[in-house]
Amino acid sequence: MLPSIVYLGVDVSKDSLDVHFLGQSHHLPNSSSGIAKLRKLIGKHSGTVHVICEATGGYERALCSALHAKKIRLSVVNPRLPRDFARSQNRLAKTDRLDAEAIARFAAAIRPQPRPLPDAQRQALIDLITRRRQLVDMRTAEKLRLGSVHKALRPSVLAHIDWLTKAIDTLDTDIDGAVRHSPLWRDDLRLLTSVPGVGPGTANTLIALLPELGAIPISKLTALVGLAPMNHDSGTLRGQRHIRGGRSTVRSALYMATISAIRCNGAIRDFNLRLRAAGKPAKVAITACMRKLLRILNAIAHTKTPWRVA
Repeated sequence: MLPSIVYLGVDVSKDSLDVHFLGQSHHLPNSSSGIAKLRKLIGKHSGTVHVICEATGGYERALCSALHAKKIRLSVVNPRLPRDFARSQNRLAKTDRLDAEAIARFAAAIRPQPRPLPDAQRQALIDLITRRRQLVDMRTAEKLRLGSVHKALRPSVLAHIDWLTKAIDTLDTDIDGAVRHSPLWRDDLRLLTSVPGVGPGTANTLIALLPELGAIPISKLTALVGLAPMNHDSGTLRGQRHIRGGRSTVRSALYMATISAIRCNGAIRDFNLRLRAAGKPAKVAITACMRKLLRILNAIAHTKTPWRVA
């Protein structure tokens, strides 16, 4: 018989690692010494343990790299998933803090698949795209602020907008260079941008943040991106289906590409017109078009065949 998997939950913060393993809780520092203690704690179970931790904006990287080097099963999950699971089990109120035990319990119930870490080159591209998104958000906030700021402060806000625009342009150059210097990514860029409506920005985001593109079925891909309709049923009540969760940055990039594709891509435009003629609300039609565009991109990435006009 194959040995059963033992799940180890880790609640990661900047300074600490709260661990739940084999019914016991441990508080370790988020440092090389703490990670060494965690590996010692795993000990003889290294062949059967599966470590689950939340994505915390980078504080989990040192831990993940160390475990990956030792070939220990690892999954980094969206913090919302174990929290929603704990609430569904009536184990967590809205004001409660999710702990390592709840994360381990979520893993034992859901049994997520181990997910390999991005290599250094992909991680660098992810960091560039993440930083670009942060600067774009800052610029948007500053532009909105212009409408209400005192006139004495307008020069300062305008100067900041100008600085942000130049910084974003520099990041665009760095991202473009990183993609075009990789033969694999360069080919992916050519294939994805062959689809009308998909520009380099969207393609680069997909390359960095959706490596599963072309490698898994579309049903799983739509769930990863957060485009799968989720039910809101309770007993005999049948609520409306809504999309939620998933990789929000990928979904945002796909949304902008879809808006463009509705104007310039015949297949997406005609699909949108059919949905609207059938009485579908605009947002519902756009979401369906996003799924159709993702299906097209997934097929192109899988077959390595560029877009062809029918």
